[in-house]
Amino acid sequence: MSAEATKPIPSDRGQHLLRVLIQRYIRDGQPVGSRTLCKDSGLALSPATIRNVMSDLEEMGLVSAPHTSAGRIPTAQGYRFFVDTLVHYRQPGDSDIKKIQRQIKDQFDNQGALVTAVSGLLSEFTRMAGVVSVPKASQVTLRQIEFLPLSENRVLVILVTNDREVQNRILHTERDYTVSELQHAQNFINEHYAGTDLESVRGRLLDDLDNTRNSMNQAMHDIIAVAHSAMDSAAHPDDEYVVAGETNLMAFAELSDVDTLRRLFDAFSRKRLILDLLDRSINADGVQIFIGEESGFGIFDDCSVVTAPYHVDDDTIGVLGVIGPTRMAYDRVVPIVDVTARLLESALSHGN
Repeated sequence: MSAEATKPIPSDRGQHLLRVLIQRYIRDGQPVGSRTLCKDSGLALSPATIRNVMSDLEEMGLVSAPHTSAGRIPTAQGYRFFVDTLVHYRQPGDSDIKKIQRQIKDQFDNQGALVTAVSGLLSEFTRMAGVVSVPKASQVTLRQIEFLPLSENRVLVILVTNDREVQNRILHTERDYTVSELQHAQNFINEHYAGTDLESVRGRLLDDLDNTRNSMNQAMHDIIAVAHSAMDSAAHPDDEYVVAGETNLMAFAELSDVDTLRRLFDAFSRKRLILDLLDRSINADGVQIFIGEESGFGIFDDCSVVTAPYHVDDDTIGVLGVIGPTRMAYDRVVPIVDVTARLLESALSHGN
């Protein structure tokens, strides 16, 4: 995402003052006046000259003047020019990198814990909301299925997939099934489908049941048919991403009023919206920065979203990122997101 070629480009002096203004505003969250810019810029310019430059920047749509103050604040367009042209990115220190590596290593064998740890790290380092999508396996292979009877017409389904991942599902059935009936059903599935990816299992299972209906009793047929839904949810899990640190956004004045917070927390609870946001970066080359309306979701118009995909063997299997106010420290946040994605994909690619 580069600044549009048709937009006017500030002079060198204008670019320097814009950088100083944005850095000051990110730090303090207050409109920046000409006297402050005069002191911070290191340039031998009078406040009147700086006011003229600010007027030029305002005409270009890069800054605006709130009604309550004579100072200026950056616009979304100003932030875009800043991140594309002016910002000097600061790479994380060795201690931060080692901490990320250690957390990934400690949770590597548990996918859910790993995703939770990484989203928590992003939130911790940026003091904003960290979001990580669960790694998508190229295929989910069934290794073993087991049925255990529960009370009140429920059956616990234990699915072992991809050699080591265990998923549990509770099925609600129309009647109770005996241990013997469940044993026969699981034996049928394990005998005919172990080692097959779940998409293929789901595609074949009901057809195969119709073809073998005469060779099995109705109870066994029914429980296998019900188990079809468990495999569907295992192939397409509900917990497709993890968000951490949403409450950090309350610390930013521009996001802290009740209505804004309500809208943001509603957005975080809406699975499809977050997934659509992450999907916009799934095929991106490196870090993507969505500022304000660029996200395409009105609920994030006051926010910036920084994302990066992560890969295994050239396949994009997930996206991670940070959601915060447009007034975020891009020089720190962007490298943190980038480095975390690279460390995560390195661990996943090399099996820790």
